[in-house]
Amino acid sequence: MPRDRKTKRRKNPSRWILGFCCKFVLLLFVITALQILLLRFINPPFTLHTGSRWLHSKATGKPFHWPSQAWRNLEDISPELVQAVLAGEDQRFFRHHGFDFIEIDQAFRELLRDKRIRGASTISMQVARTVFLWPDRNWPRKLAEAYYTVMIETLWNKKRILEVYLNTVDWGTGIIGAEAAARKYFGKASNRITLPEAALLAAILPSPHKWSPIEPTETVRLRQERIMRDVKGMRLPSSPGYFE
Repeated sequence: MPRDRKTKRRKNPSRWILGFCCKFVLLLFVITALQILLLRFINPPFTLHTGSRWLHSKATGKPFHWPSQAWRNLEDISPELVQAVLAGEDQRFFRHHGFDFIEIDQAFRELLRDKRIRGASTISMQVARTVFLWPDRNWPRKLAEAYYTVMIETLWNKKRILEVYLNTVDWGTGIIGAEAAARKYFGKASNRITLPEAALLAAILPSPHKWSPIEPTETVRLRQERIMRDVKGMRLPSSPGYFE
């Protein structure tokens, strides 16, 4: 009888392949879950996005300089800057679970009406691709981004997601995070940024290598004004439990 079972197993490779795939998926899930849980409590020393750029420079022989970065807890960043980034990047951050379907629907309607593609990424999605994923734009990366978005929304709280975002977002050439941006552009710590300065910093986030808060274009100025209006209409409770 045992010999018959072994024979059947050998004659049914599809079952073996299915079993192998299930084990592989389970192993991948465990590894990524542990990775995400670890970064809930430990600040990432660098992002995979930056690491991949470093590897690319090594492979091509092009020069690469590690960007300036200084980690700051969320409480040590100007509330005006936090609100400005939320107003500019993801106003429904505290109401969605990683995907803003209202924004996605609006982006899709604009695509049909104006034939213009615009991003509908949430802060959670941006953290997923910046911290955990490579910079290529393809379907495997998009699927991985959706997976990591769900996982960080499940395993992190909103405070941690926002904190990681503000410390890892690309704010211009060689500038990573709120502290580096505040010091580079305005010569001050991130906890001393005023609302007009915060709105300028948030205004350039869609294109930080093209726009500058020091020499703002008309587009940046218009975005700054809109962000300042939106911030005044926003209310973020001071209770720490709001971020849980």
